[in-house]
Amino acid sequence: MAIVLTPLTTHIGALVEGISLAEPLSDTHRRQIDDALLQHQVLFFRNQPITPQQQYGFAIQFGDLHIHPVYPNIAAQPQIMVLDTSHDNLPDNDNWHTDVTFIPTPPAAAILAAKQLPPTGGDTLWASGIAAFEALSKPLQRLLDGLTAEHDFVKSFPASRHALTPKAAAQWEATRSKHPPLVHPVIRTHPVSGRKALFVNEGFTTRIVDLHKGESDALLAFLFAHIARPDFTVRWHWQVDDVAFWDNRVTQHYAVADYLPNRRVMHRATILGEVPA
Repeated sequence: MAIVLTPLTTHIGALVEGISLAEPLSDTHRRQIDDALLQHQVLFFRNQPITPQQQYGFAIQFGDLHIHPVYPNIAAQPQIMVLDTSHDNLPDNDNWHTDVTFIPTPPAAAILAAKQLPPTGGDTLWASGIAAFEALSKPLQRLLDGLTAEHDFVKSFPASRHALTPKAAAQWEATRSKHPPLVHPVIRTHPVSGRKALFVNEGFTTRIVDLHKGESDALLAFLFAHIARPDFTVRWHWQVDDVAFWDNRVTQHYAVADYLPNRRVMHRATILGEVPA
């Protein structure tokens, strides 16, 4: 049976119905989800009470999984990361970011499942890097295409937050040493669709290496503000057992931190990608 897709905005986002993520996908459903993700960039599924093992089983059908070097995970299923935020553990993802761009092969996609939600608030927004790029003037597109930018683990994971105990400090220092700043293209071409997308993000991008500092600072400030325009975004109001599946190569997202001191618990599977080009 074919899944049912309902687009949510012009540029990004679709609701997917008629499928259970707890069961292995048929070849047909796998192709339908691949095609839908390519077109809509982020997919939303309601009423999916999946266990960490089932979330892993769903995610692994789309590629090898990443284990995050800093965030905690499910002990019995370490590929499933836990984002448990409250007054006692403040959120640090309330900025526009693309996940894990501090590694040579940033994730191709990610799958986020809502496990515990605050009474109000806690929405997540996604922005289309494709729509943001295509809205730029042709001269600016040409300028950006070919430039490179530095991405740094430390920008999103400063020692002041993530190295507060001897054990955490040792883990943080090992991760920082393993992941020095690296360079990705400012404009990325999707390896399947061939469409170009903005690939700098406030979470990890520190500078455009081809420009003087003042030029880089000004241009990055513009690009960070540009991709956050409502025109390019979709906002999801979570319900418990919702699942979001997004193409990390051409999107950014922002977890709204408006629910404190209440608690929000999410589980994420992260699918490894390829070297950006």
